[in-house]
Amino acid sequence: MLRQLQLWDVDRSEHGWAVRQSARARRLSVRVFRNGGVEIVVPPRTPPRRVSEFVSEHREWIERQRRRTAPALHWPLPPEVLSLTAIGEQWHCSTKPGAGRIRLREISADELQISGLLDDQYRLRRLLTNWLIERARLRFEGPLRALAASMAVQPGRLQVRCQRSRWGSCSRRATISLNACLLFQRPEVLRYLMIHELSHLRHMNHSARFWAEVARHEPDWKALDRQLLQSWSRVPSWIFS
Repeated sequence: MLRQLQLWDVDRSEHGWAVRQSARARRLSVRVFRNGGVEIVVPPRTPPRRVSEFVSEHREWIERQRRRTAPALHWPLPPEVLSLTAIGEQWHCSTKPGAGRIRLREISADELQISGLLDDQYRLRRLLTNWLIERARLRFEGPLRALAASMAVQPGRLQVRCQRSRWGSCSRRATISLNACLLFQRPEVLRYLMIHELSHLRHMNHSARFWAEVARHEPDWKALDRQLLQSWSRVPSWIFS
């Protein structure tokens, strides 16, 4: 007999998550379906904490699979507007076709000008991605340091990348790495991710003590963590084309 369990109080109809207990299962496993649904199969009498740990351990793989199964979003390149929701900015992109290499420069506080041979999509994508990385580094530094001070931890340097699967990480040397694609997320999700990585400065694992540390600074972390799993659809497809 199979019995449905609940994972972090997930609303299955909205998020497509389900935990299924199977008498035949000898270990925990996960399946990601073409519609983006996720099923965690667990042996009988598996404690909820072990299910949470299992999901945390396999989070990156689950995110990659959900991205692969998500409907493709066709964003124009160059885009007319870059909405950086996490930091409350909206940049308008004006184009100036011409000969020679593509160039990108900031005209004002909310306008980028892209000029040159716009058919060179590889260089155009690289310039825009590099600009996003620099913008994220500039705007993430202050909030990260402020959160660290409130949490009484001391991070090392901030590293910003544009990655396909990982939203962030914390090294044993206290380097905090954040994904520039967080710029397209809600401010609350960005703040949660920063708290998550800073909490690793106290606990370099996903133990119960780690999650307790996260909860001390973000009581709504479970809902925000679920949102993070759904957040790749907010990232423009041209970034990883």
